[in-house]
Amino acid sequence: MPKPPKGARLGSGPAHERLMLAGLAAALFREERIRTTETKARRLRPVAEKLITTAKEGTIASRRRALAVVEDRDIVHKLFSDIAPRFADRNGGYTRIIKLAPRKGDAAPMVLVEIVEGAAPEAKPAEEERRRRLLRHRGRAGRDARRDRGRSQEEPEETAPAATAAPEPEPVQEAATDGGVADEEESPVDE
Repeated sequence: MPKPPKGARLGSGPAHERLMLAGLAAALFREERIRTTETKARRLRPVAEKLITTAKEGTIASRRRALAVVEDRDIVHKLFSDIAPRFADRNGGYTRIIKLAPRKGDAAPMVLVEIVEGAAPEAKPAEEERRRRLLRHRGRAGRDARRDRGRSQEEPEETAPAATAAPEPEPVQEAATDGGVADEEESPVDE
């Protein structure tokens, strides 16, 4: 039986740590690159590599073992269909840890964990930047719309005379009918 690691766990207990590592592994397989603390990354690496090795088997039993750790079926499908075939000729070392600058709030050492051959393509950061710009643009558009609404609430007094200056349409006279036949007195045919 493996001896548990000495010292404090990442979470409040072993069950919480398992769930946290499963969530990190799911995020790693979904995004193929995540940013986390160095301690979590060092604990995540064996879990992720064992899951990739399990996925390389490609059997139903191995799929069920992976689903026992990562409960999201879409992520397990991506693991088996996209990520594991990339490492068919490789016997280990599927992940890479790259050190980053310390986190601003508490100076925790931060790292970037990524899948080695399946690192996120270079187009993906550009796509993320495009999405950020779009969200910033939407935020500006929302602010502009709120500002315009504020102006439009003040402007109705100025624009109200222009709206009343439009001519009113003349009322349309309706002919009285009984079952589609006009009255004899009003019929132009009799005259």
